[in-house]
Amino acid sequence: MTSTRNEDTFEPPHCPNPCCRHHRRTATWSWHRDGWHHRKAAPHRVRRFRCRTCRRSFSSQCFRTSYWLKKPWLLREIFLQINEGSGFRQISRRLGVVHSTVLNQARRLGRHCLLFEQRHGPSGPPDERVVLDGLQSFELSQFWPFDLNCVVGARSHYVRGFNHAELRRSGRMTAAQRKRRAELEERHGRPDPRATEKQAEVLLRRVTGGPCKLGLDTDEHRSYPRGVSRLEGWVVDHQQTSSKAARTPKNPLWPANLLDLLLRHGSKNHTRETIAFSKRAQSALLRMGCFQVWRNWMKGVSEREGKRSATPAMRLGLTNRWLGVDEILAERLFPSRVELPEDLREVYEERVPTRQLEGMRTHELRYAA
Repeated sequence: MTSTRNEDTFEPPHCPNPCCRHHRRTATWSWHRDGWHHRKAAPHRVRRFRCRTCRRSFSSQCFRTSYWLKKPWLLREIFLQINEGSGFRQISRRLGVVHSTVLNQARRLGRHCLLFEQRHGPSGPPDERVVLDGLQSFELSQFWPFDLNCVVGARSHYVRGFNHAELRRSGRMTAAQRKRRAELEERHGRPDPRATEKQAEVLLRRVTGGPCKLGLDTDEHRSYPRGVSRLEGWVVDHQQTSSKAARTPKNPLWPANLLDLLLRHGSKNHTRETIAFSKRAQSALLRMGCFQVWRNWMKGVSEREGKRSATPAMRLGLTNRWLGVDEILAERLFPSRVELPEDLREVYEERVPTRQLEGMRTHELRYAA
């Protein structure tokens, strides 16, 4: 992504070195300009600086989301296309790059969006009723389904948080499929039967921030009341609605039903009968991070009203206008400067396990956010 930042007048907001005391505290920070360097991608001439405290040298490029990328212009296009129903290989063919390039930049975008939402999203308990629901998807094969649990504001439609819960494959199966499921569970273990209950509790704790009064709407899934009962100190008005009820705007579950519809339509990995399914739940969660930012800040609640419709973030008063992708990606966010809850930190560092795959690659890159 090409930036219009003026290299002659740019001033670094903080020291990019996480070990420097002025990485977080900038009141008495001082620095000096330390020449220029040239590169092949725009901007071709980049200003360099040096911190007077830690003596670390750095450039203005450290504060761009495209830091250390050979093809920075791809970030914008990939962000848009992964929320428009395209698979990674389709995007790679369209942009003329290899599949791994799209995959790696999509991971970077997912990590950036987790930090963006944590930094700019609402704080404190919701001042509206919320809807909790799970969209069922799978990783690697249909023998390993999971619920993508989401909490959505009933009035604002703001996606306040998400996580996932492993499920055991159920439903109609042939004798061969039941035998195969037994073999896989013997080899890799069986998913926790209380995973949805536990993850519902974790998600509600995160989106509320602590004990409070909460209005909650869910379907009649038996795990939700058990998860709510684990919230000691919360006063929860929990109302359940049948999932068989008509999915219209009059349904209390409409905000979650609409989110599920948009996810199935816009995220290729959740499309039914697709070959673009996520190979790991980790990848699905990072991609959901991109979708969350797109839904909350860039997409109006009403499709018919177009730009006249407010975004969920506008309904909560977090902004007064639609944000564009260039604004979302305008600034590099440092994980050492944004506090992530432990479960989101695990997603950011790509430590979410896939039990049937070994050699999990975690995020340990020094020069990528």
